Amino acid sequence: MHLRTITLASLMAVTLPAQSQRSALPADTLKWPTGTFSILAMDPATGEIGGAVQSRVFSVGNGVLWAEAGFGVVATQAIIDVSYGPQALELLRKGLSAEQVVRQVLASDTDPDSVGWAKAGRQFAVLDAKGTLFAHTGPKASEWAGNKYCLAPHKCSAQGNILAGSAVVDSMVAAFERTEGPLRLRLVAALEGGQRAGGDKRGQQSAAMLIVSTKKNCGIWLHNDVILRLQVDDSPEPIKELRRLAENRAAGRKAAGC
Repeated sequence: MHLRTITLASLMAVTLPAQSQRSALPADTLKWPTGTFSILAMDPATGEIGGAVQSRVFSVGNGVLWAEAGFGVVATQAIIDVSYGPQALELLRKGLSAEQVVRQVLASDTDPDSVGWAKAGRQFAVLDAKGTLFAHTGPKASEWAGNKYCLAPHKCSAQGNILAGSAVVDSMVAAFERTEGPLRLRLVAALEGGQRAGGDKRGQQSAAMLIVSTKKNCGIWLHNDVILRLQVDDSPEPIKELRRLAENRAAGRKAAGC
Protein backbone atom coordinates (compact mmCIF):
# COMPACT_ATOMS: atom_id res chain seq x y z
CA MET A 1 0.00 0.00 0.00
CA HIS A 2 1.24 3.52 -0.55
CA LEU A 3 0.55 6.54 1.55
CA ARG A 4 -0.18 10.06 0.55
CA THR A 5 0.15 13.45 2.28
CA ILE A 6 0.90 17.10 1.42
CA THR A 7 4.56 18.59 1.43
CA LEU A 8 7.59 19.76 -0.96
CA ALA A 9 11.43 19.45 -2.50
CA SER A 10 18.35 21.48 -7.75
CA LEU A 11 19.36 18.83 -9.96
CA MET A 12 22.31 17.59 -7.92
CA ALA A 13 23.39 14.47 -6.13
CA VAL A 14 24.47 14.48 -2.53
CA THR A 15 28.05 14.24 -3.73
CA LEU A 16 27.73 17.59 -5.51
CA PRO A 17 27.82 21.03 -3.82
CA ALA A 18 25.64 21.15 -0.75
CA GLN A 19 23.38 23.96 -1.89
CA SER A 20 21.62 25.02 -5.07
CA GLN A 21 19.54 28.04 -5.93
CA ARG A 22 17.73 29.15 -9.07
CA SER A 23 16.32 32.33 -10.58
CA ALA A 24 12.73 33.50 -10.38
CA LEU A 25 9.78 32.69 -12.60
CA PRO A 26 8.10 35.96 -13.62
CA ALA A 27 5.21 36.66 -11.26
CA ASP A 28 2.75 37.23 -14.10
CA THR A 29 3.14 33.62 -15.25
CA LEU A 30 1.91 32.22 -11.94
CA LYS A 31 -1.74 31.34 -11.48
CA TRP A 32 -1.41 31.49 -7.68
CA PRO A 33 1.42 31.63 -5.12
CA THR A 34 3.24 28.38 -4.41
CA GLY A 35 5.97 29.07 -1.83
CA THR A 36 6.85 26.34 0.64
CA PHE A 37 9.76 24.93 2.64
CA SER A 38 10.20 21.29 3.59
CA ILE A 39 12.65 18.72 4.89
CA LEU A 40 13.09 15.01 4.17
CA ALA A 41 15.13 12.98 6.63
CA MET A 42 16.04 9.55 7.98
CA ASP A 43 16.88 8.27 11.46
CA PRO A 44 19.19 5.27 10.78
CA ALA A 45 18.98 4.18 14.42
CA THR A 46 15.21 3.62 14.30
CA GLY A 47 14.70 3.05 10.58
CA GLU A 48 12.21 5.91 10.41
CA ILE A 49 12.02 8.06 7.27
CA GLY A 50 9.80 11.07 6.79
CA GLY A 51 9.25 14.68 5.97
CA ALA A 52 7.71 17.90 7.21
CA VAL A 53 6.57 21.03 5.41
CA GLN A 54 5.25 24.57 6.04
CA SER A 55 3.68 27.06 3.65
CA ARG A 56 1.62 30.24 3.38
CA VAL A 57 -1.04 28.28 1.52
CA PHE A 58 -4.05 26.46 2.87
CA SER A 59 -3.61 22.73 3.64
CA VAL A 60 -0.11 22.25 2.29
CA GLY A 61 -0.18 18.66 3.51
CA ASN A 62 -2.67 17.84 0.77
CA GLY A 63 -0.05 17.39 -1.97
CA VAL A 64 3.60 17.87 -0.97
CA LEU A 65 4.56 14.80 1.08
CA TRP A 66 4.33 11.22 -0.13
CA ALA A 67 5.80 8.11 1.50
CA GLU A 68 5.68 4.34 1.45
CA ALA A 69 7.15 2.12 4.13
CA GLY A 70 10.10 0.11 2.91
CA PHE A 71 10.75 2.36 -0.08
CA GLY A 72 11.08 6.06 0.66
CA VAL A 73 9.62 9.53 1.03
CA VAL A 74 9.01 12.25 -1.54
CA ALA A 75 8.45 16.02 -1.52
CA THR A 76 6.99 17.73 -4.58
CA GLN A 77 6.43 21.50 -4.41
CA ALA A 78 6.87 24.95 -6.01
CA ILE A 79 5.14 24.80 -9.43
CA ILE A 80 3.82 21.49 -8.17
CA ASP A 81 2.78 18.50 -10.24
CA VAL A 82 1.13 16.27 -7.65
CA SER A 83 1.56 13.23 -9.91
CA TYR A 84 5.29 13.33 -9.11
CA GLY A 85 4.43 11.77 -5.72
CA PRO A 86 2.82 8.51 -6.89
CA GLN A 87 5.18 8.31 -9.87
CA ALA A 88 8.18 8.48 -7.56
CA LEU A 89 6.81 5.84 -5.19
CA GLU A 90 6.15 3.48 -8.09
CA LEU A 91 9.74 3.84 -9.29
CA LEU A 92 11.09 3.32 -5.77
CA ARG A 93 9.12 0.08 -5.61
CA LYS A 94 10.90 -1.02 -8.78
CA GLY A 95 14.25 -0.55 -7.05
CA LEU A 96 15.40 2.73 -8.59
CA SER A 97 17.65 4.98 -6.52
CA ALA A 98 16.63 8.46 -5.39
CA GLU A 99 18.66 10.05 -8.19
CA GLN A 100 17.23 7.73 -10.83
CA VAL A 101 13.70 8.46 -9.63
CA VAL A 102 14.12 12.24 -9.82
CA ARG A 103 15.71 12.14 -13.25
CA GLN A 104 13.14 9.74 -14.69
CA VAL A 105 10.10 11.59 -13.37
CA LEU A 106 11.45 14.89 -14.70
CA ALA A 107 12.25 13.34 -18.07
CA SER A 108 8.70 12.00 -18.39
CA ASP A 109 7.10 15.38 -17.57
CA THR A 110 5.55 16.62 -20.84
CA ASP A 111 5.15 20.16 -19.42
CA PRO A 112 1.43 20.43 -20.31
CA ASP A 113 1.10 24.05 -19.10
CA SER A 114 4.46 25.57 -20.00
CA VAL A 115 3.20 29.15 -19.70
CA GLY A 116 1.12 29.22 -16.54
CA TRP A 117 2.50 26.21 -14.63
CA ALA A 118 5.91 25.52 -16.12
CA LYS A 119 7.96 22.39 -15.50
CA ALA A 120 11.01 24.68 -15.17
CA GLY A 121 9.58 25.95 -11.89
CA ARG A 122 9.10 22.60 -10.15
CA GLN A 123 10.92 21.51 -6.99
CA PHE A 124 11.25 17.82 -6.19
CA ALA A 125 13.19 15.74 -3.65
CA VAL A 126 13.42 12.01 -2.90
CA LEU A 127 14.87 10.05 0.02
CA ASP A 128 15.04 6.30 -0.56
CA ALA A 129 15.01 3.56 2.08
CA LYS A 130 18.82 3.25 1.88
CA GLY A 131 19.15 6.83 3.05
CA THR A 132 20.19 8.24 -0.33
CA LEU A 133 18.94 11.75 -1.15
CA PHE A 134 18.51 13.57 -4.43
CA ALA A 135 16.85 16.94 -4.96
CA HIS A 136 15.95 19.19 -7.90
CA THR A 137 15.06 22.87 -8.06
CA GLY A 138 13.95 24.04 -11.49
CA PRO A 139 15.71 27.07 -13.02
CA LYS A 140 12.51 29.12 -12.85
CA ALA A 141 11.33 28.25 -9.34
CA SER A 142 10.15 31.43 -7.61
CA GLU A 143 13.01 33.06 -5.76
CA TRP A 144 14.54 32.54 -3.36
CA ALA A 145 14.53 28.84 -4.24
CA GLY A 146 17.04 26.10 -3.52
CA ASN A 147 18.02 23.23 -1.28
CA LYS A 148 20.73 22.04 1.06
CA TYR A 149 21.79 18.60 2.30
CA CYS A 150 22.87 17.66 5.80
CA LEU A 151 26.48 16.73 6.38
CA ALA A 152 27.30 13.08 7.12
CA PRO A 153 26.40 11.16 9.18
CA HIS A 154 23.07 13.01 9.17
CA LYS A 155 20.68 12.23 6.35
CA CYS A 156 18.42 15.10 5.33
CA SER A 157 17.56 17.55 2.58
CA ALA A 158 15.93 20.93 3.16
CA GLN A 159 14.31 22.72 0.21
CA GLY A 160 12.03 25.65 -0.43
CA ASN A 161 10.83 28.41 -2.71
CA ILE A 162 9.59 31.99 -2.21
CA LEU A 163 11.85 32.04 0.83
CA ALA A 164 13.41 34.96 2.67
CA GLY A 165 16.79 33.70 1.43
CA SER A 166 19.33 30.89 1.58
CA ALA A 167 19.54 31.26 5.36
CA VAL A 168 16.20 29.44 5.59
CA VAL A 169 17.52 26.09 4.32
CA ASP A 170 20.84 26.66 6.12
CA SER A 171 18.99 27.10 9.40
CA MET A 172 16.76 24.08 8.77
CA VAL A 173 19.74 21.80 8.24
CA ALA A 174 21.62 23.21 11.24
CA ALA A 175 18.59 22.73 13.49
CA PHE A 176 18.10 19.16 12.34
CA GLU A 177 21.77 18.29 12.86
CA ARG A 178 21.98 19.68 16.39
CA THR A 179 18.63 18.37 17.66
CA GLU A 180 18.50 15.06 19.49
CA GLY A 181 15.53 12.78 20.05
CA PRO A 182 12.91 11.12 17.84
CA LEU A 183 12.68 11.97 14.16
CA ARG A 184 9.34 13.76 14.53
CA LEU A 185 10.83 16.33 16.91
CA ARG A 186 13.94 16.81 14.77
CA LEU A 187 11.69 17.51 11.77
CA VAL A 188 9.72 20.09 13.76
CA ALA A 189 12.98 21.68 14.95
CA ALA A 190 14.07 22.01 11.32
CA LEU A 191 10.86 23.84 10.40
CA GLU A 192 11.29 26.10 13.42
CA GLY A 193 14.84 26.85 12.31
CA GLY A 194 13.65 27.76 8.85
CA GLN A 195 10.96 30.03 10.23
CA ARG A 196 13.45 31.82 12.51
CA ALA A 197 15.50 32.60 9.39
CA GLY A 198 12.51 34.20 7.66
CA GLY A 199 10.70 31.19 6.22
CA ASP A 200 8.15 31.69 3.45
CA LYS A 201 8.34 35.41 2.55
CA ARG A 202 4.53 35.59 2.61
CA GLY A 203 4.11 34.22 6.14
CA GLN A 204 2.60 31.09 7.69
CA GLN A 205 -0.64 29.16 7.29
CA SER A 206 -0.30 25.38 7.21
CA ALA A 207 2.11 22.57 8.04
CA ALA A 208 2.26 18.79 7.81
CA MET A 209 4.37 15.76 8.70
CA LEU A 210 4.55 12.18 7.43
CA ILE A 211 6.75 9.42 8.89
CA VAL A 212 6.99 5.75 7.89
CA SER A 213 9.60 3.03 8.41
CA THR A 214 12.18 1.47 6.15
CA LYS A 215 10.30 -1.76 6.90
CA LYS A 216 6.71 -2.70 6.07
CA ASN A 217 3.97 -3.09 8.70
CA CYS A 218 5.70 -0.98 11.33
CA GLY A 219 2.87 1.48 11.87
CA ILE A 220 1.13 2.07 15.17
CA TRP A 221 -1.77 -0.27 14.35
CA LEU A 222 -2.00 -3.79 12.94
CA HIS A 223 -1.32 -4.04 9.19
CA ASN A 224 -0.52 -0.34 9.08
CA ASP A 225 2.59 1.36 7.73
CA VAL A 226 2.13 4.92 9.00
CA ILE A 227 4.16 5.80 12.07
CA LEU A 228 2.88 9.38 12.15
CA ARG A 229 0.80 11.59 9.88
CA LEU A 230 -0.07 15.09 11.07
CA GLN A 231 -1.70 17.99 9.28
CA VAL A 232 -2.37 21.58 10.36
CA ASP A 233 -4.45 23.10 7.56
CA ASP A 234 -5.10 26.67 8.68
CA SER A 235 -3.39 28.35 11.62
CA PRO A 236 -1.58 31.63 12.38
CA GLU A 237 1.18 29.49 13.93
CA PRO A 238 1.10 26.13 12.15
CA ILE A 239 4.59 25.02 13.17
CA LYS A 240 3.79 25.67 16.82
CA GLU A 241 0.66 23.54 16.47
CA LEU A 242 2.60 20.82 14.65
CA ARG A 243 5.04 20.68 17.57
CA ARG A 244 2.18 20.37 20.04
CA LEU A 245 0.75 17.43 18.10
CA ALA A 246 4.15 15.76 17.68
CA GLU A 247 4.94 16.08 21.38
CA ASN A 248 1.56 14.71 22.38
CA ARG A 249 1.61 11.72 20.04
CA ALA A 250 0.42 8.66 21.90
CA ALA A 251 2.77 5.70 21.70
CA GLY A 252 1.41 2.90 19.55
CA ARG A 253 2.11 -0.80 19.46
CA LYS A 254 5.65 -1.96 18.75
CA ALA A 255 5.44 -4.49 15.96
CA ALA A 256 7.83 -7.43 15.96
CA GLY A 257 10.96 -6.70 13.95
CA CYS A 258 10.39 -2.95 13.95
